[in-house]
Amino acid sequence: MKFYRIYIELTNVCGLSCSFCPTKNLPSKQMDLAFFESVIREAKAYTKEIACHVVGDPMTLSNLSDYLDIIHRHGLKAMLTTSGYFLKKQRYTTLFHPAVKQINISLNAFNKNDTMLTFEQYIAPVLALCHEKEKQGKELFINLRVWNLDEMMSERSFNETLFETLSKAFGVSLSLDAIYKERPKSIRLASKVLLHFDEYFEWPSLKNPIYGDGTCQGLQSHIAILASGKVVPCCLDCDGVIALGDLHQNSLETILKGKRAQDMIRGFKEGKAVEELCQKCSYKDRFKRN
Repeated sequence: MKFYRIYIELTNVCGLSCSFCPTKNLPSKQMDLAFFESVIREAKAYTKEIACHVVGDPMTLSNLSDYLDIIHRHGLKAMLTTSGYFLKKQRYTTLFHPAVKQINISLNAFNKNDTMLTFEQYIAPVLALCHEKEKQGKELFINLRVWNLDEMMSERSFNETLFETLSKAFGVSLSLDAIYKERPKSIRLASKVLLHFDEYFEWPSLKNPIYGDGTCQGLQSHIAILASGKVVPCCLDCDGVIALGDLHQNSLETILKGKRAQDMIRGFKEGKAVEELCQKCSYKDRFKRN
């Protein structure tokens, strides 16, 4: 069994309260370094890439470089995902760590929070990071995420301001109307700096209506490990509703060979969602077979 990546939640603290994210129900937790290294030792048998988040923001950690050192020491690559609010907490030596393959910055976090920051104050460190990457000739990717292209164009005003700023910063022409009409997946702003588009999505919850069966990338392309050490089948199961096991108690191999995980794998192969949370997840509709 191999995965494209494994999500390992260094911390479940993000420092914000975005309206498009679920309310955090679990206690605040940071995975300690010794346990993290033990997880990495097991994870490297299954993947070559570690995504350092589930719902927490790794930029909130003062010792982020220590986690990256461990990932690098074991020959793996890291993907960092952040709201961008805490970029200034990290040095470029950390952000451009040799382990880092990609940094994702969720730009639509800005207008979904009550904050004292102006847009200019928020976007300045983001742009500075992109320009510094170009200046130093670093090979990592930076994906600037704009995942707010809903049919109602509810974020049109914010996107106008954002695209105007990015157009000036990178010397490119970004047509808001064309983007809403053509729905590109991404636009290149500079070498390995991409503007990535998507729509808002509904997080799975036991409170959701039943959406029925289907297939999913959970336990196929990826799994996730929460800061608590619990293994879950999907990067959207941030509360550990489908806890397949706990790495404090069992090995990753044992957990993945367990009945609950194997039942899910067999179910998805047959187009069946055997877990209640999966039944109440609309995201899996994106994987419907034509």
